[in-house]
Amino acid sequence: MYKYASGQIRFEDFGQPVGMNMSPNNRWVKKGESIPWDEIEHRYAELFKNRKGNVAKPLHLALGACIIQSEYGYSDEETALQIQEGPYLQFFCGFSQYEYKQPFDPSLMVYFRKRLTPEILGEINELIIQKAKKESEEERHDDRDDSGKPQPPQNNGTMIVDATCAPSNIKYPQDTELLNEARENTETMIDGMHEPKNGKRPRTYRKLAHKNYLKFARSKKHTGKSIRKSVRQQLGYLRRNLGVIDQMLSKGKVLSKKQQKRLETIRTLYEQQETMYENKVHSVKDRIVSLSQPYVRPIVRGKAKNPVEFGAKLDISVVDGFARLEKQSFNSYNESTCLKEEIERYKAREGCYPKRVLADKIYRNRENLNYCKERGIRLSGPALGRPRKDAVVDRKLEYTDICDRVEVERKFSLAKRKCGLGLIMTKLQVTTEHVVAMSILLLNLRKVLCAFLRSLFNWMFLPCPVRNQPLFS
Repeated sequence: MYKYASGQIRFEDFGQPVGMNMSPNNRWVKKGESIPWDEIEHRYAELFKNRKGNVAKPLHLALGACIIQSEYGYSDEETALQIQEGPYLQFFCGFSQYEYKQPFDPSLMVYFRKRLTPEILGEINELIIQKAKKESEEERHDDRDDSGKPQPPQNNGTMIVDATCAPSNIKYPQDTELLNEARENTETMIDGMHEPKNGKRPRTYRKLAHKNYLKFARSKKHTGKSIRKSVRQQLGYLRRNLGVIDQMLSKGKVLSKKQQKRLETIRTLYEQQETMYENKVHSVKDRIVSLSQPYVRPIVRGKAKNPVEFGAKLDISVVDGFARLEKQSFNSYNESTCLKEEIERYKAREGCYPKRVLADKIYRNRENLNYCKERGIRLSGPALGRPRKDAVVDRKLEYTDICDRVEVERKFSLAKRKCGLGLIMTKLQVTTEHVVAMSILLLNLRKVLCAFLRSLFNWMFLPCPVRNQPLFS
């Protein structure tokens, strides 16, 4: 069950440690003030349908702990320890006063990530953006002339879109290594289901199979012939083990839920590897590259450093410096198919279509170009086909579009270096999707904090018309 908390307390009411004077300009204080906790809590409370049982941890603590973990890349245990030791972090997580005690069991971080789904984090991200825009508009309210009548909505604003991959923390997949791991897993299942009273344990040839795999793995040079030979051997051992498991299951033996799920993954892996071996190909639909994370797929990016990455592919859009997660999927897809939906979502938010869309070359197909032309949207980039002899190219406009589109690349770089998008450490699909969505939310929190620090710097060091000199000189 869930009970509503008392809401965000004021910084002045926070019980500070004796002898410590906490600053109201601390970054975690400002981040806490930039999040509309009350509105988010109503959405979070809807996840708890049961009115009985233990009381769940408040949204303030769950979301705060996830943000702190994404900010620094802490483990679950270290996140709980940092909150326990830091008064600023405790204020950010909704505590009424500083207490040196464990805020929650570290294992609860898994449930926090499961409950805060990408859909919920997307709504939270939108609330943070709307609050930041509202505050900035209030600051500029005196400079606007509101005497004129409202004009009909026209195309306005710029939307930047691009796609990237968030690689998961898995070992580089090799066919022989995957088959060897699957064989060892099936041997563990056979040992677990076998009982000594039933006689001898079924023969699996595990020593010979392990010897053959080590002979291949330790060789300095792997030729195509040696690879096919090793794959054929491991397929034979795995086929025999799967047959033994089927016989034991037909006699009433049972596996745990985790082993049943792993067995299904191994069967799929065996079918894929057998198909590729017989047809002499190296690709197959929905190819499994990790037994522990079977949802991960290879994503061909064509980059010089990593031509193929293994993880989630995602699209983001950047408007007025704020990022939004438009789509994420573990299966490879064409980014151009998402452009229409992204533009329509922009219209639903802003009330009008964007004036221009800055996108990569892959987005510029005929269907998207016609769609943008009908709605008065300028899609950046050169025209399709061979350039005409009498065509006039606006070099200045092209250069401006290229410079403005760099902003989305900066977002990707910051998200991968500072927000946990560079290497996803979680193991479950739902928690991996949470980490991707949380990294985008953290980008916007960083932007809000930078805006505050910039305004604070201008107030302290730049001359003011009222006092005609900086506060500190």
